[in-house]
Amino acid sequence: MIIEPRMRGFICLTAHPEGAEQNVKNQIEYVKSKGEIAGAKKVLVIGASTGFGLASRITSAFGSGASTIGVFFEKPPVEGKTASPGWYNSAAFEKEAHKAGLYAKSINGDAFSNEIKRETLDLIKADLGQVDLIIYSLASPVRTNPNTGVTHRSVLKPIGQTFTNKTVDFHTGKVSEVSITPANEEDIENTVAVMGGEDWAMWIDALKNENLLAEGAVTVAYSYIGPSLTEAVYRKGTIGRAKDHLEATAFTISDSLESLGGKAYVSVNKALVTQASSAIPVIPLYISLLYKTMKEEGIHEGCIEQIQRLFQDRLYNGSEVPVDEKGRIRIDDWEMREDVQAKVAKLWLDATTETLPEIGDLAGYRSDFLNLFGFEFEGVDYNADTNEVVEIESIK
Repeated sequence: MIIEPRMRGFICLTAHPEGAEQNVKNQIEYVKSKGEIAGAKKVLVIGASTGFGLASRITSAFGSGASTIGVFFEKPPVEGKTASPGWYNSAAFEKEAHKAGLYAKSINGDAFSNEIKRETLDLIKADLGQVDLIIYSLASPVRTNPNTGVTHRSVLKPIGQTFTNKTVDFHTGKVSEVSITPANEEDIENTVAVMGGEDWAMWIDALKNENLLAEGAVTVAYSYIGPSLTEAVYRKGTIGRAKDHLEATAFTISDSLESLGGKAYVSVNKALVTQASSAIPVIPLYISLLYKTMKEEGIHEGCIEQIQRLFQDRLYNGSEVPVDEKGRIRIDDWEMREDVQAKVAKLWLDATTETLPEIGDLAGYRSDFLNLFGFEFEGVDYNADTNEVVEIESIK
C-alpha cells in the first residue's frame, strides 16, 4: 500500500515502516560517529520503542555493544493497516542489531502488568543472567495497578487555579489563547499513579528479588522541568506532581540498591517533540521558539543527541556522575541556559499567528512530529508501494 500521514488532532493514525527504519539507521549512525562509550553490557529498556527509550536502546547497543531487551506496548500491523510507529522502530532496531552481531530481543505488552514483568524476568534469567542498566522510559496516559486492579488516567492540568496563556495549533500555525481548569485531588492522585515512580520501583524490586541485578547496576528514569513559561501547566501542575514522585522514588530505589553498590538516577532532559508533548497546551509554542533559538546558537539536540551525551558525558564518563542539588542529572543544561531562556521569553511576548513563521521554528516542529511516525525522511520513496506487514524478529 502507499502510506501517507493521516492526522487526527495530535495523533497521526498511520506510520511508515521504511521511514521508521531510516529513522533508526540515522540514530545508529549518529551514535557510531561519536565513538565508543564504556557503558553497560546488559541493558533492559522499559518503554523502548520511541523517543528517549528508543534512543537509550540504540546508544547502549551501538555505543557500548550492549545486549538489550526492550519492553513496549505497540500495535502490530495487519494487512491494509499500519502498525504503530514504535512497532516499526523496534523491528528496524532488532534487524540492525542482529546484523551487527548484537543480542536484541523484545517483549510487546503492558509493562505495568505482572504478566509482562514475569515474562521479562524469565527472559533475562534465560538469556542474560543479570542486567547492569535499567532504563525506565514509559509514557502511557493510563495505568492499571496490577495489585489493586484499579485503572488510573492521567490529566494535564494546573493545580490551584485556571491557567490561561498562548498556544499554537502546529498543523495550522494559528496562535490562540487557551484556558485550562485546575485539577482536583483525584486528578492529582491518578496522574501520580500513572506517571510517578511506583511502577519503576516495582520493576526494580522484582529484578532484585530474583537476583537479576548485576553488582553496581544503575537505573535511570527520565523527567522534565522546563522554564517558568510552562511551569503552571507542567512542573507546578499534575504532571509536575508525578515527576516529583518519580524523583523521590530514585532515592528509595538507591537505598534498596546500596547492598549491590547500585544507584538510581533521574535524568532531566530537554523539551522535545513527542506524541505526549504535542498534546500539552502551551508546550508546542514553547518548543517552536526554543528550537529556533537553540538552532541559532548551534546547541539544538534531538532525542539521540541528548541520550548519547547523557551516556558519554554523565553516566559513563569515567568518574562520578554529576548531579544537581536534588540529586538529578541535568542534560537540559543547554535548554535552561540563561541567555537561551531570556531570548525565548522575549520571543514569547511577540508570538502571534502572523509573527510565528519568522520568529519560531514551526516547520521544524512539524517535521519532527512527522518523523515520529516515519514520515519526511530523506532517502525514502513515499510514493512507492510499501509492505505494511513487518515482523519483529524476536516476537513470534
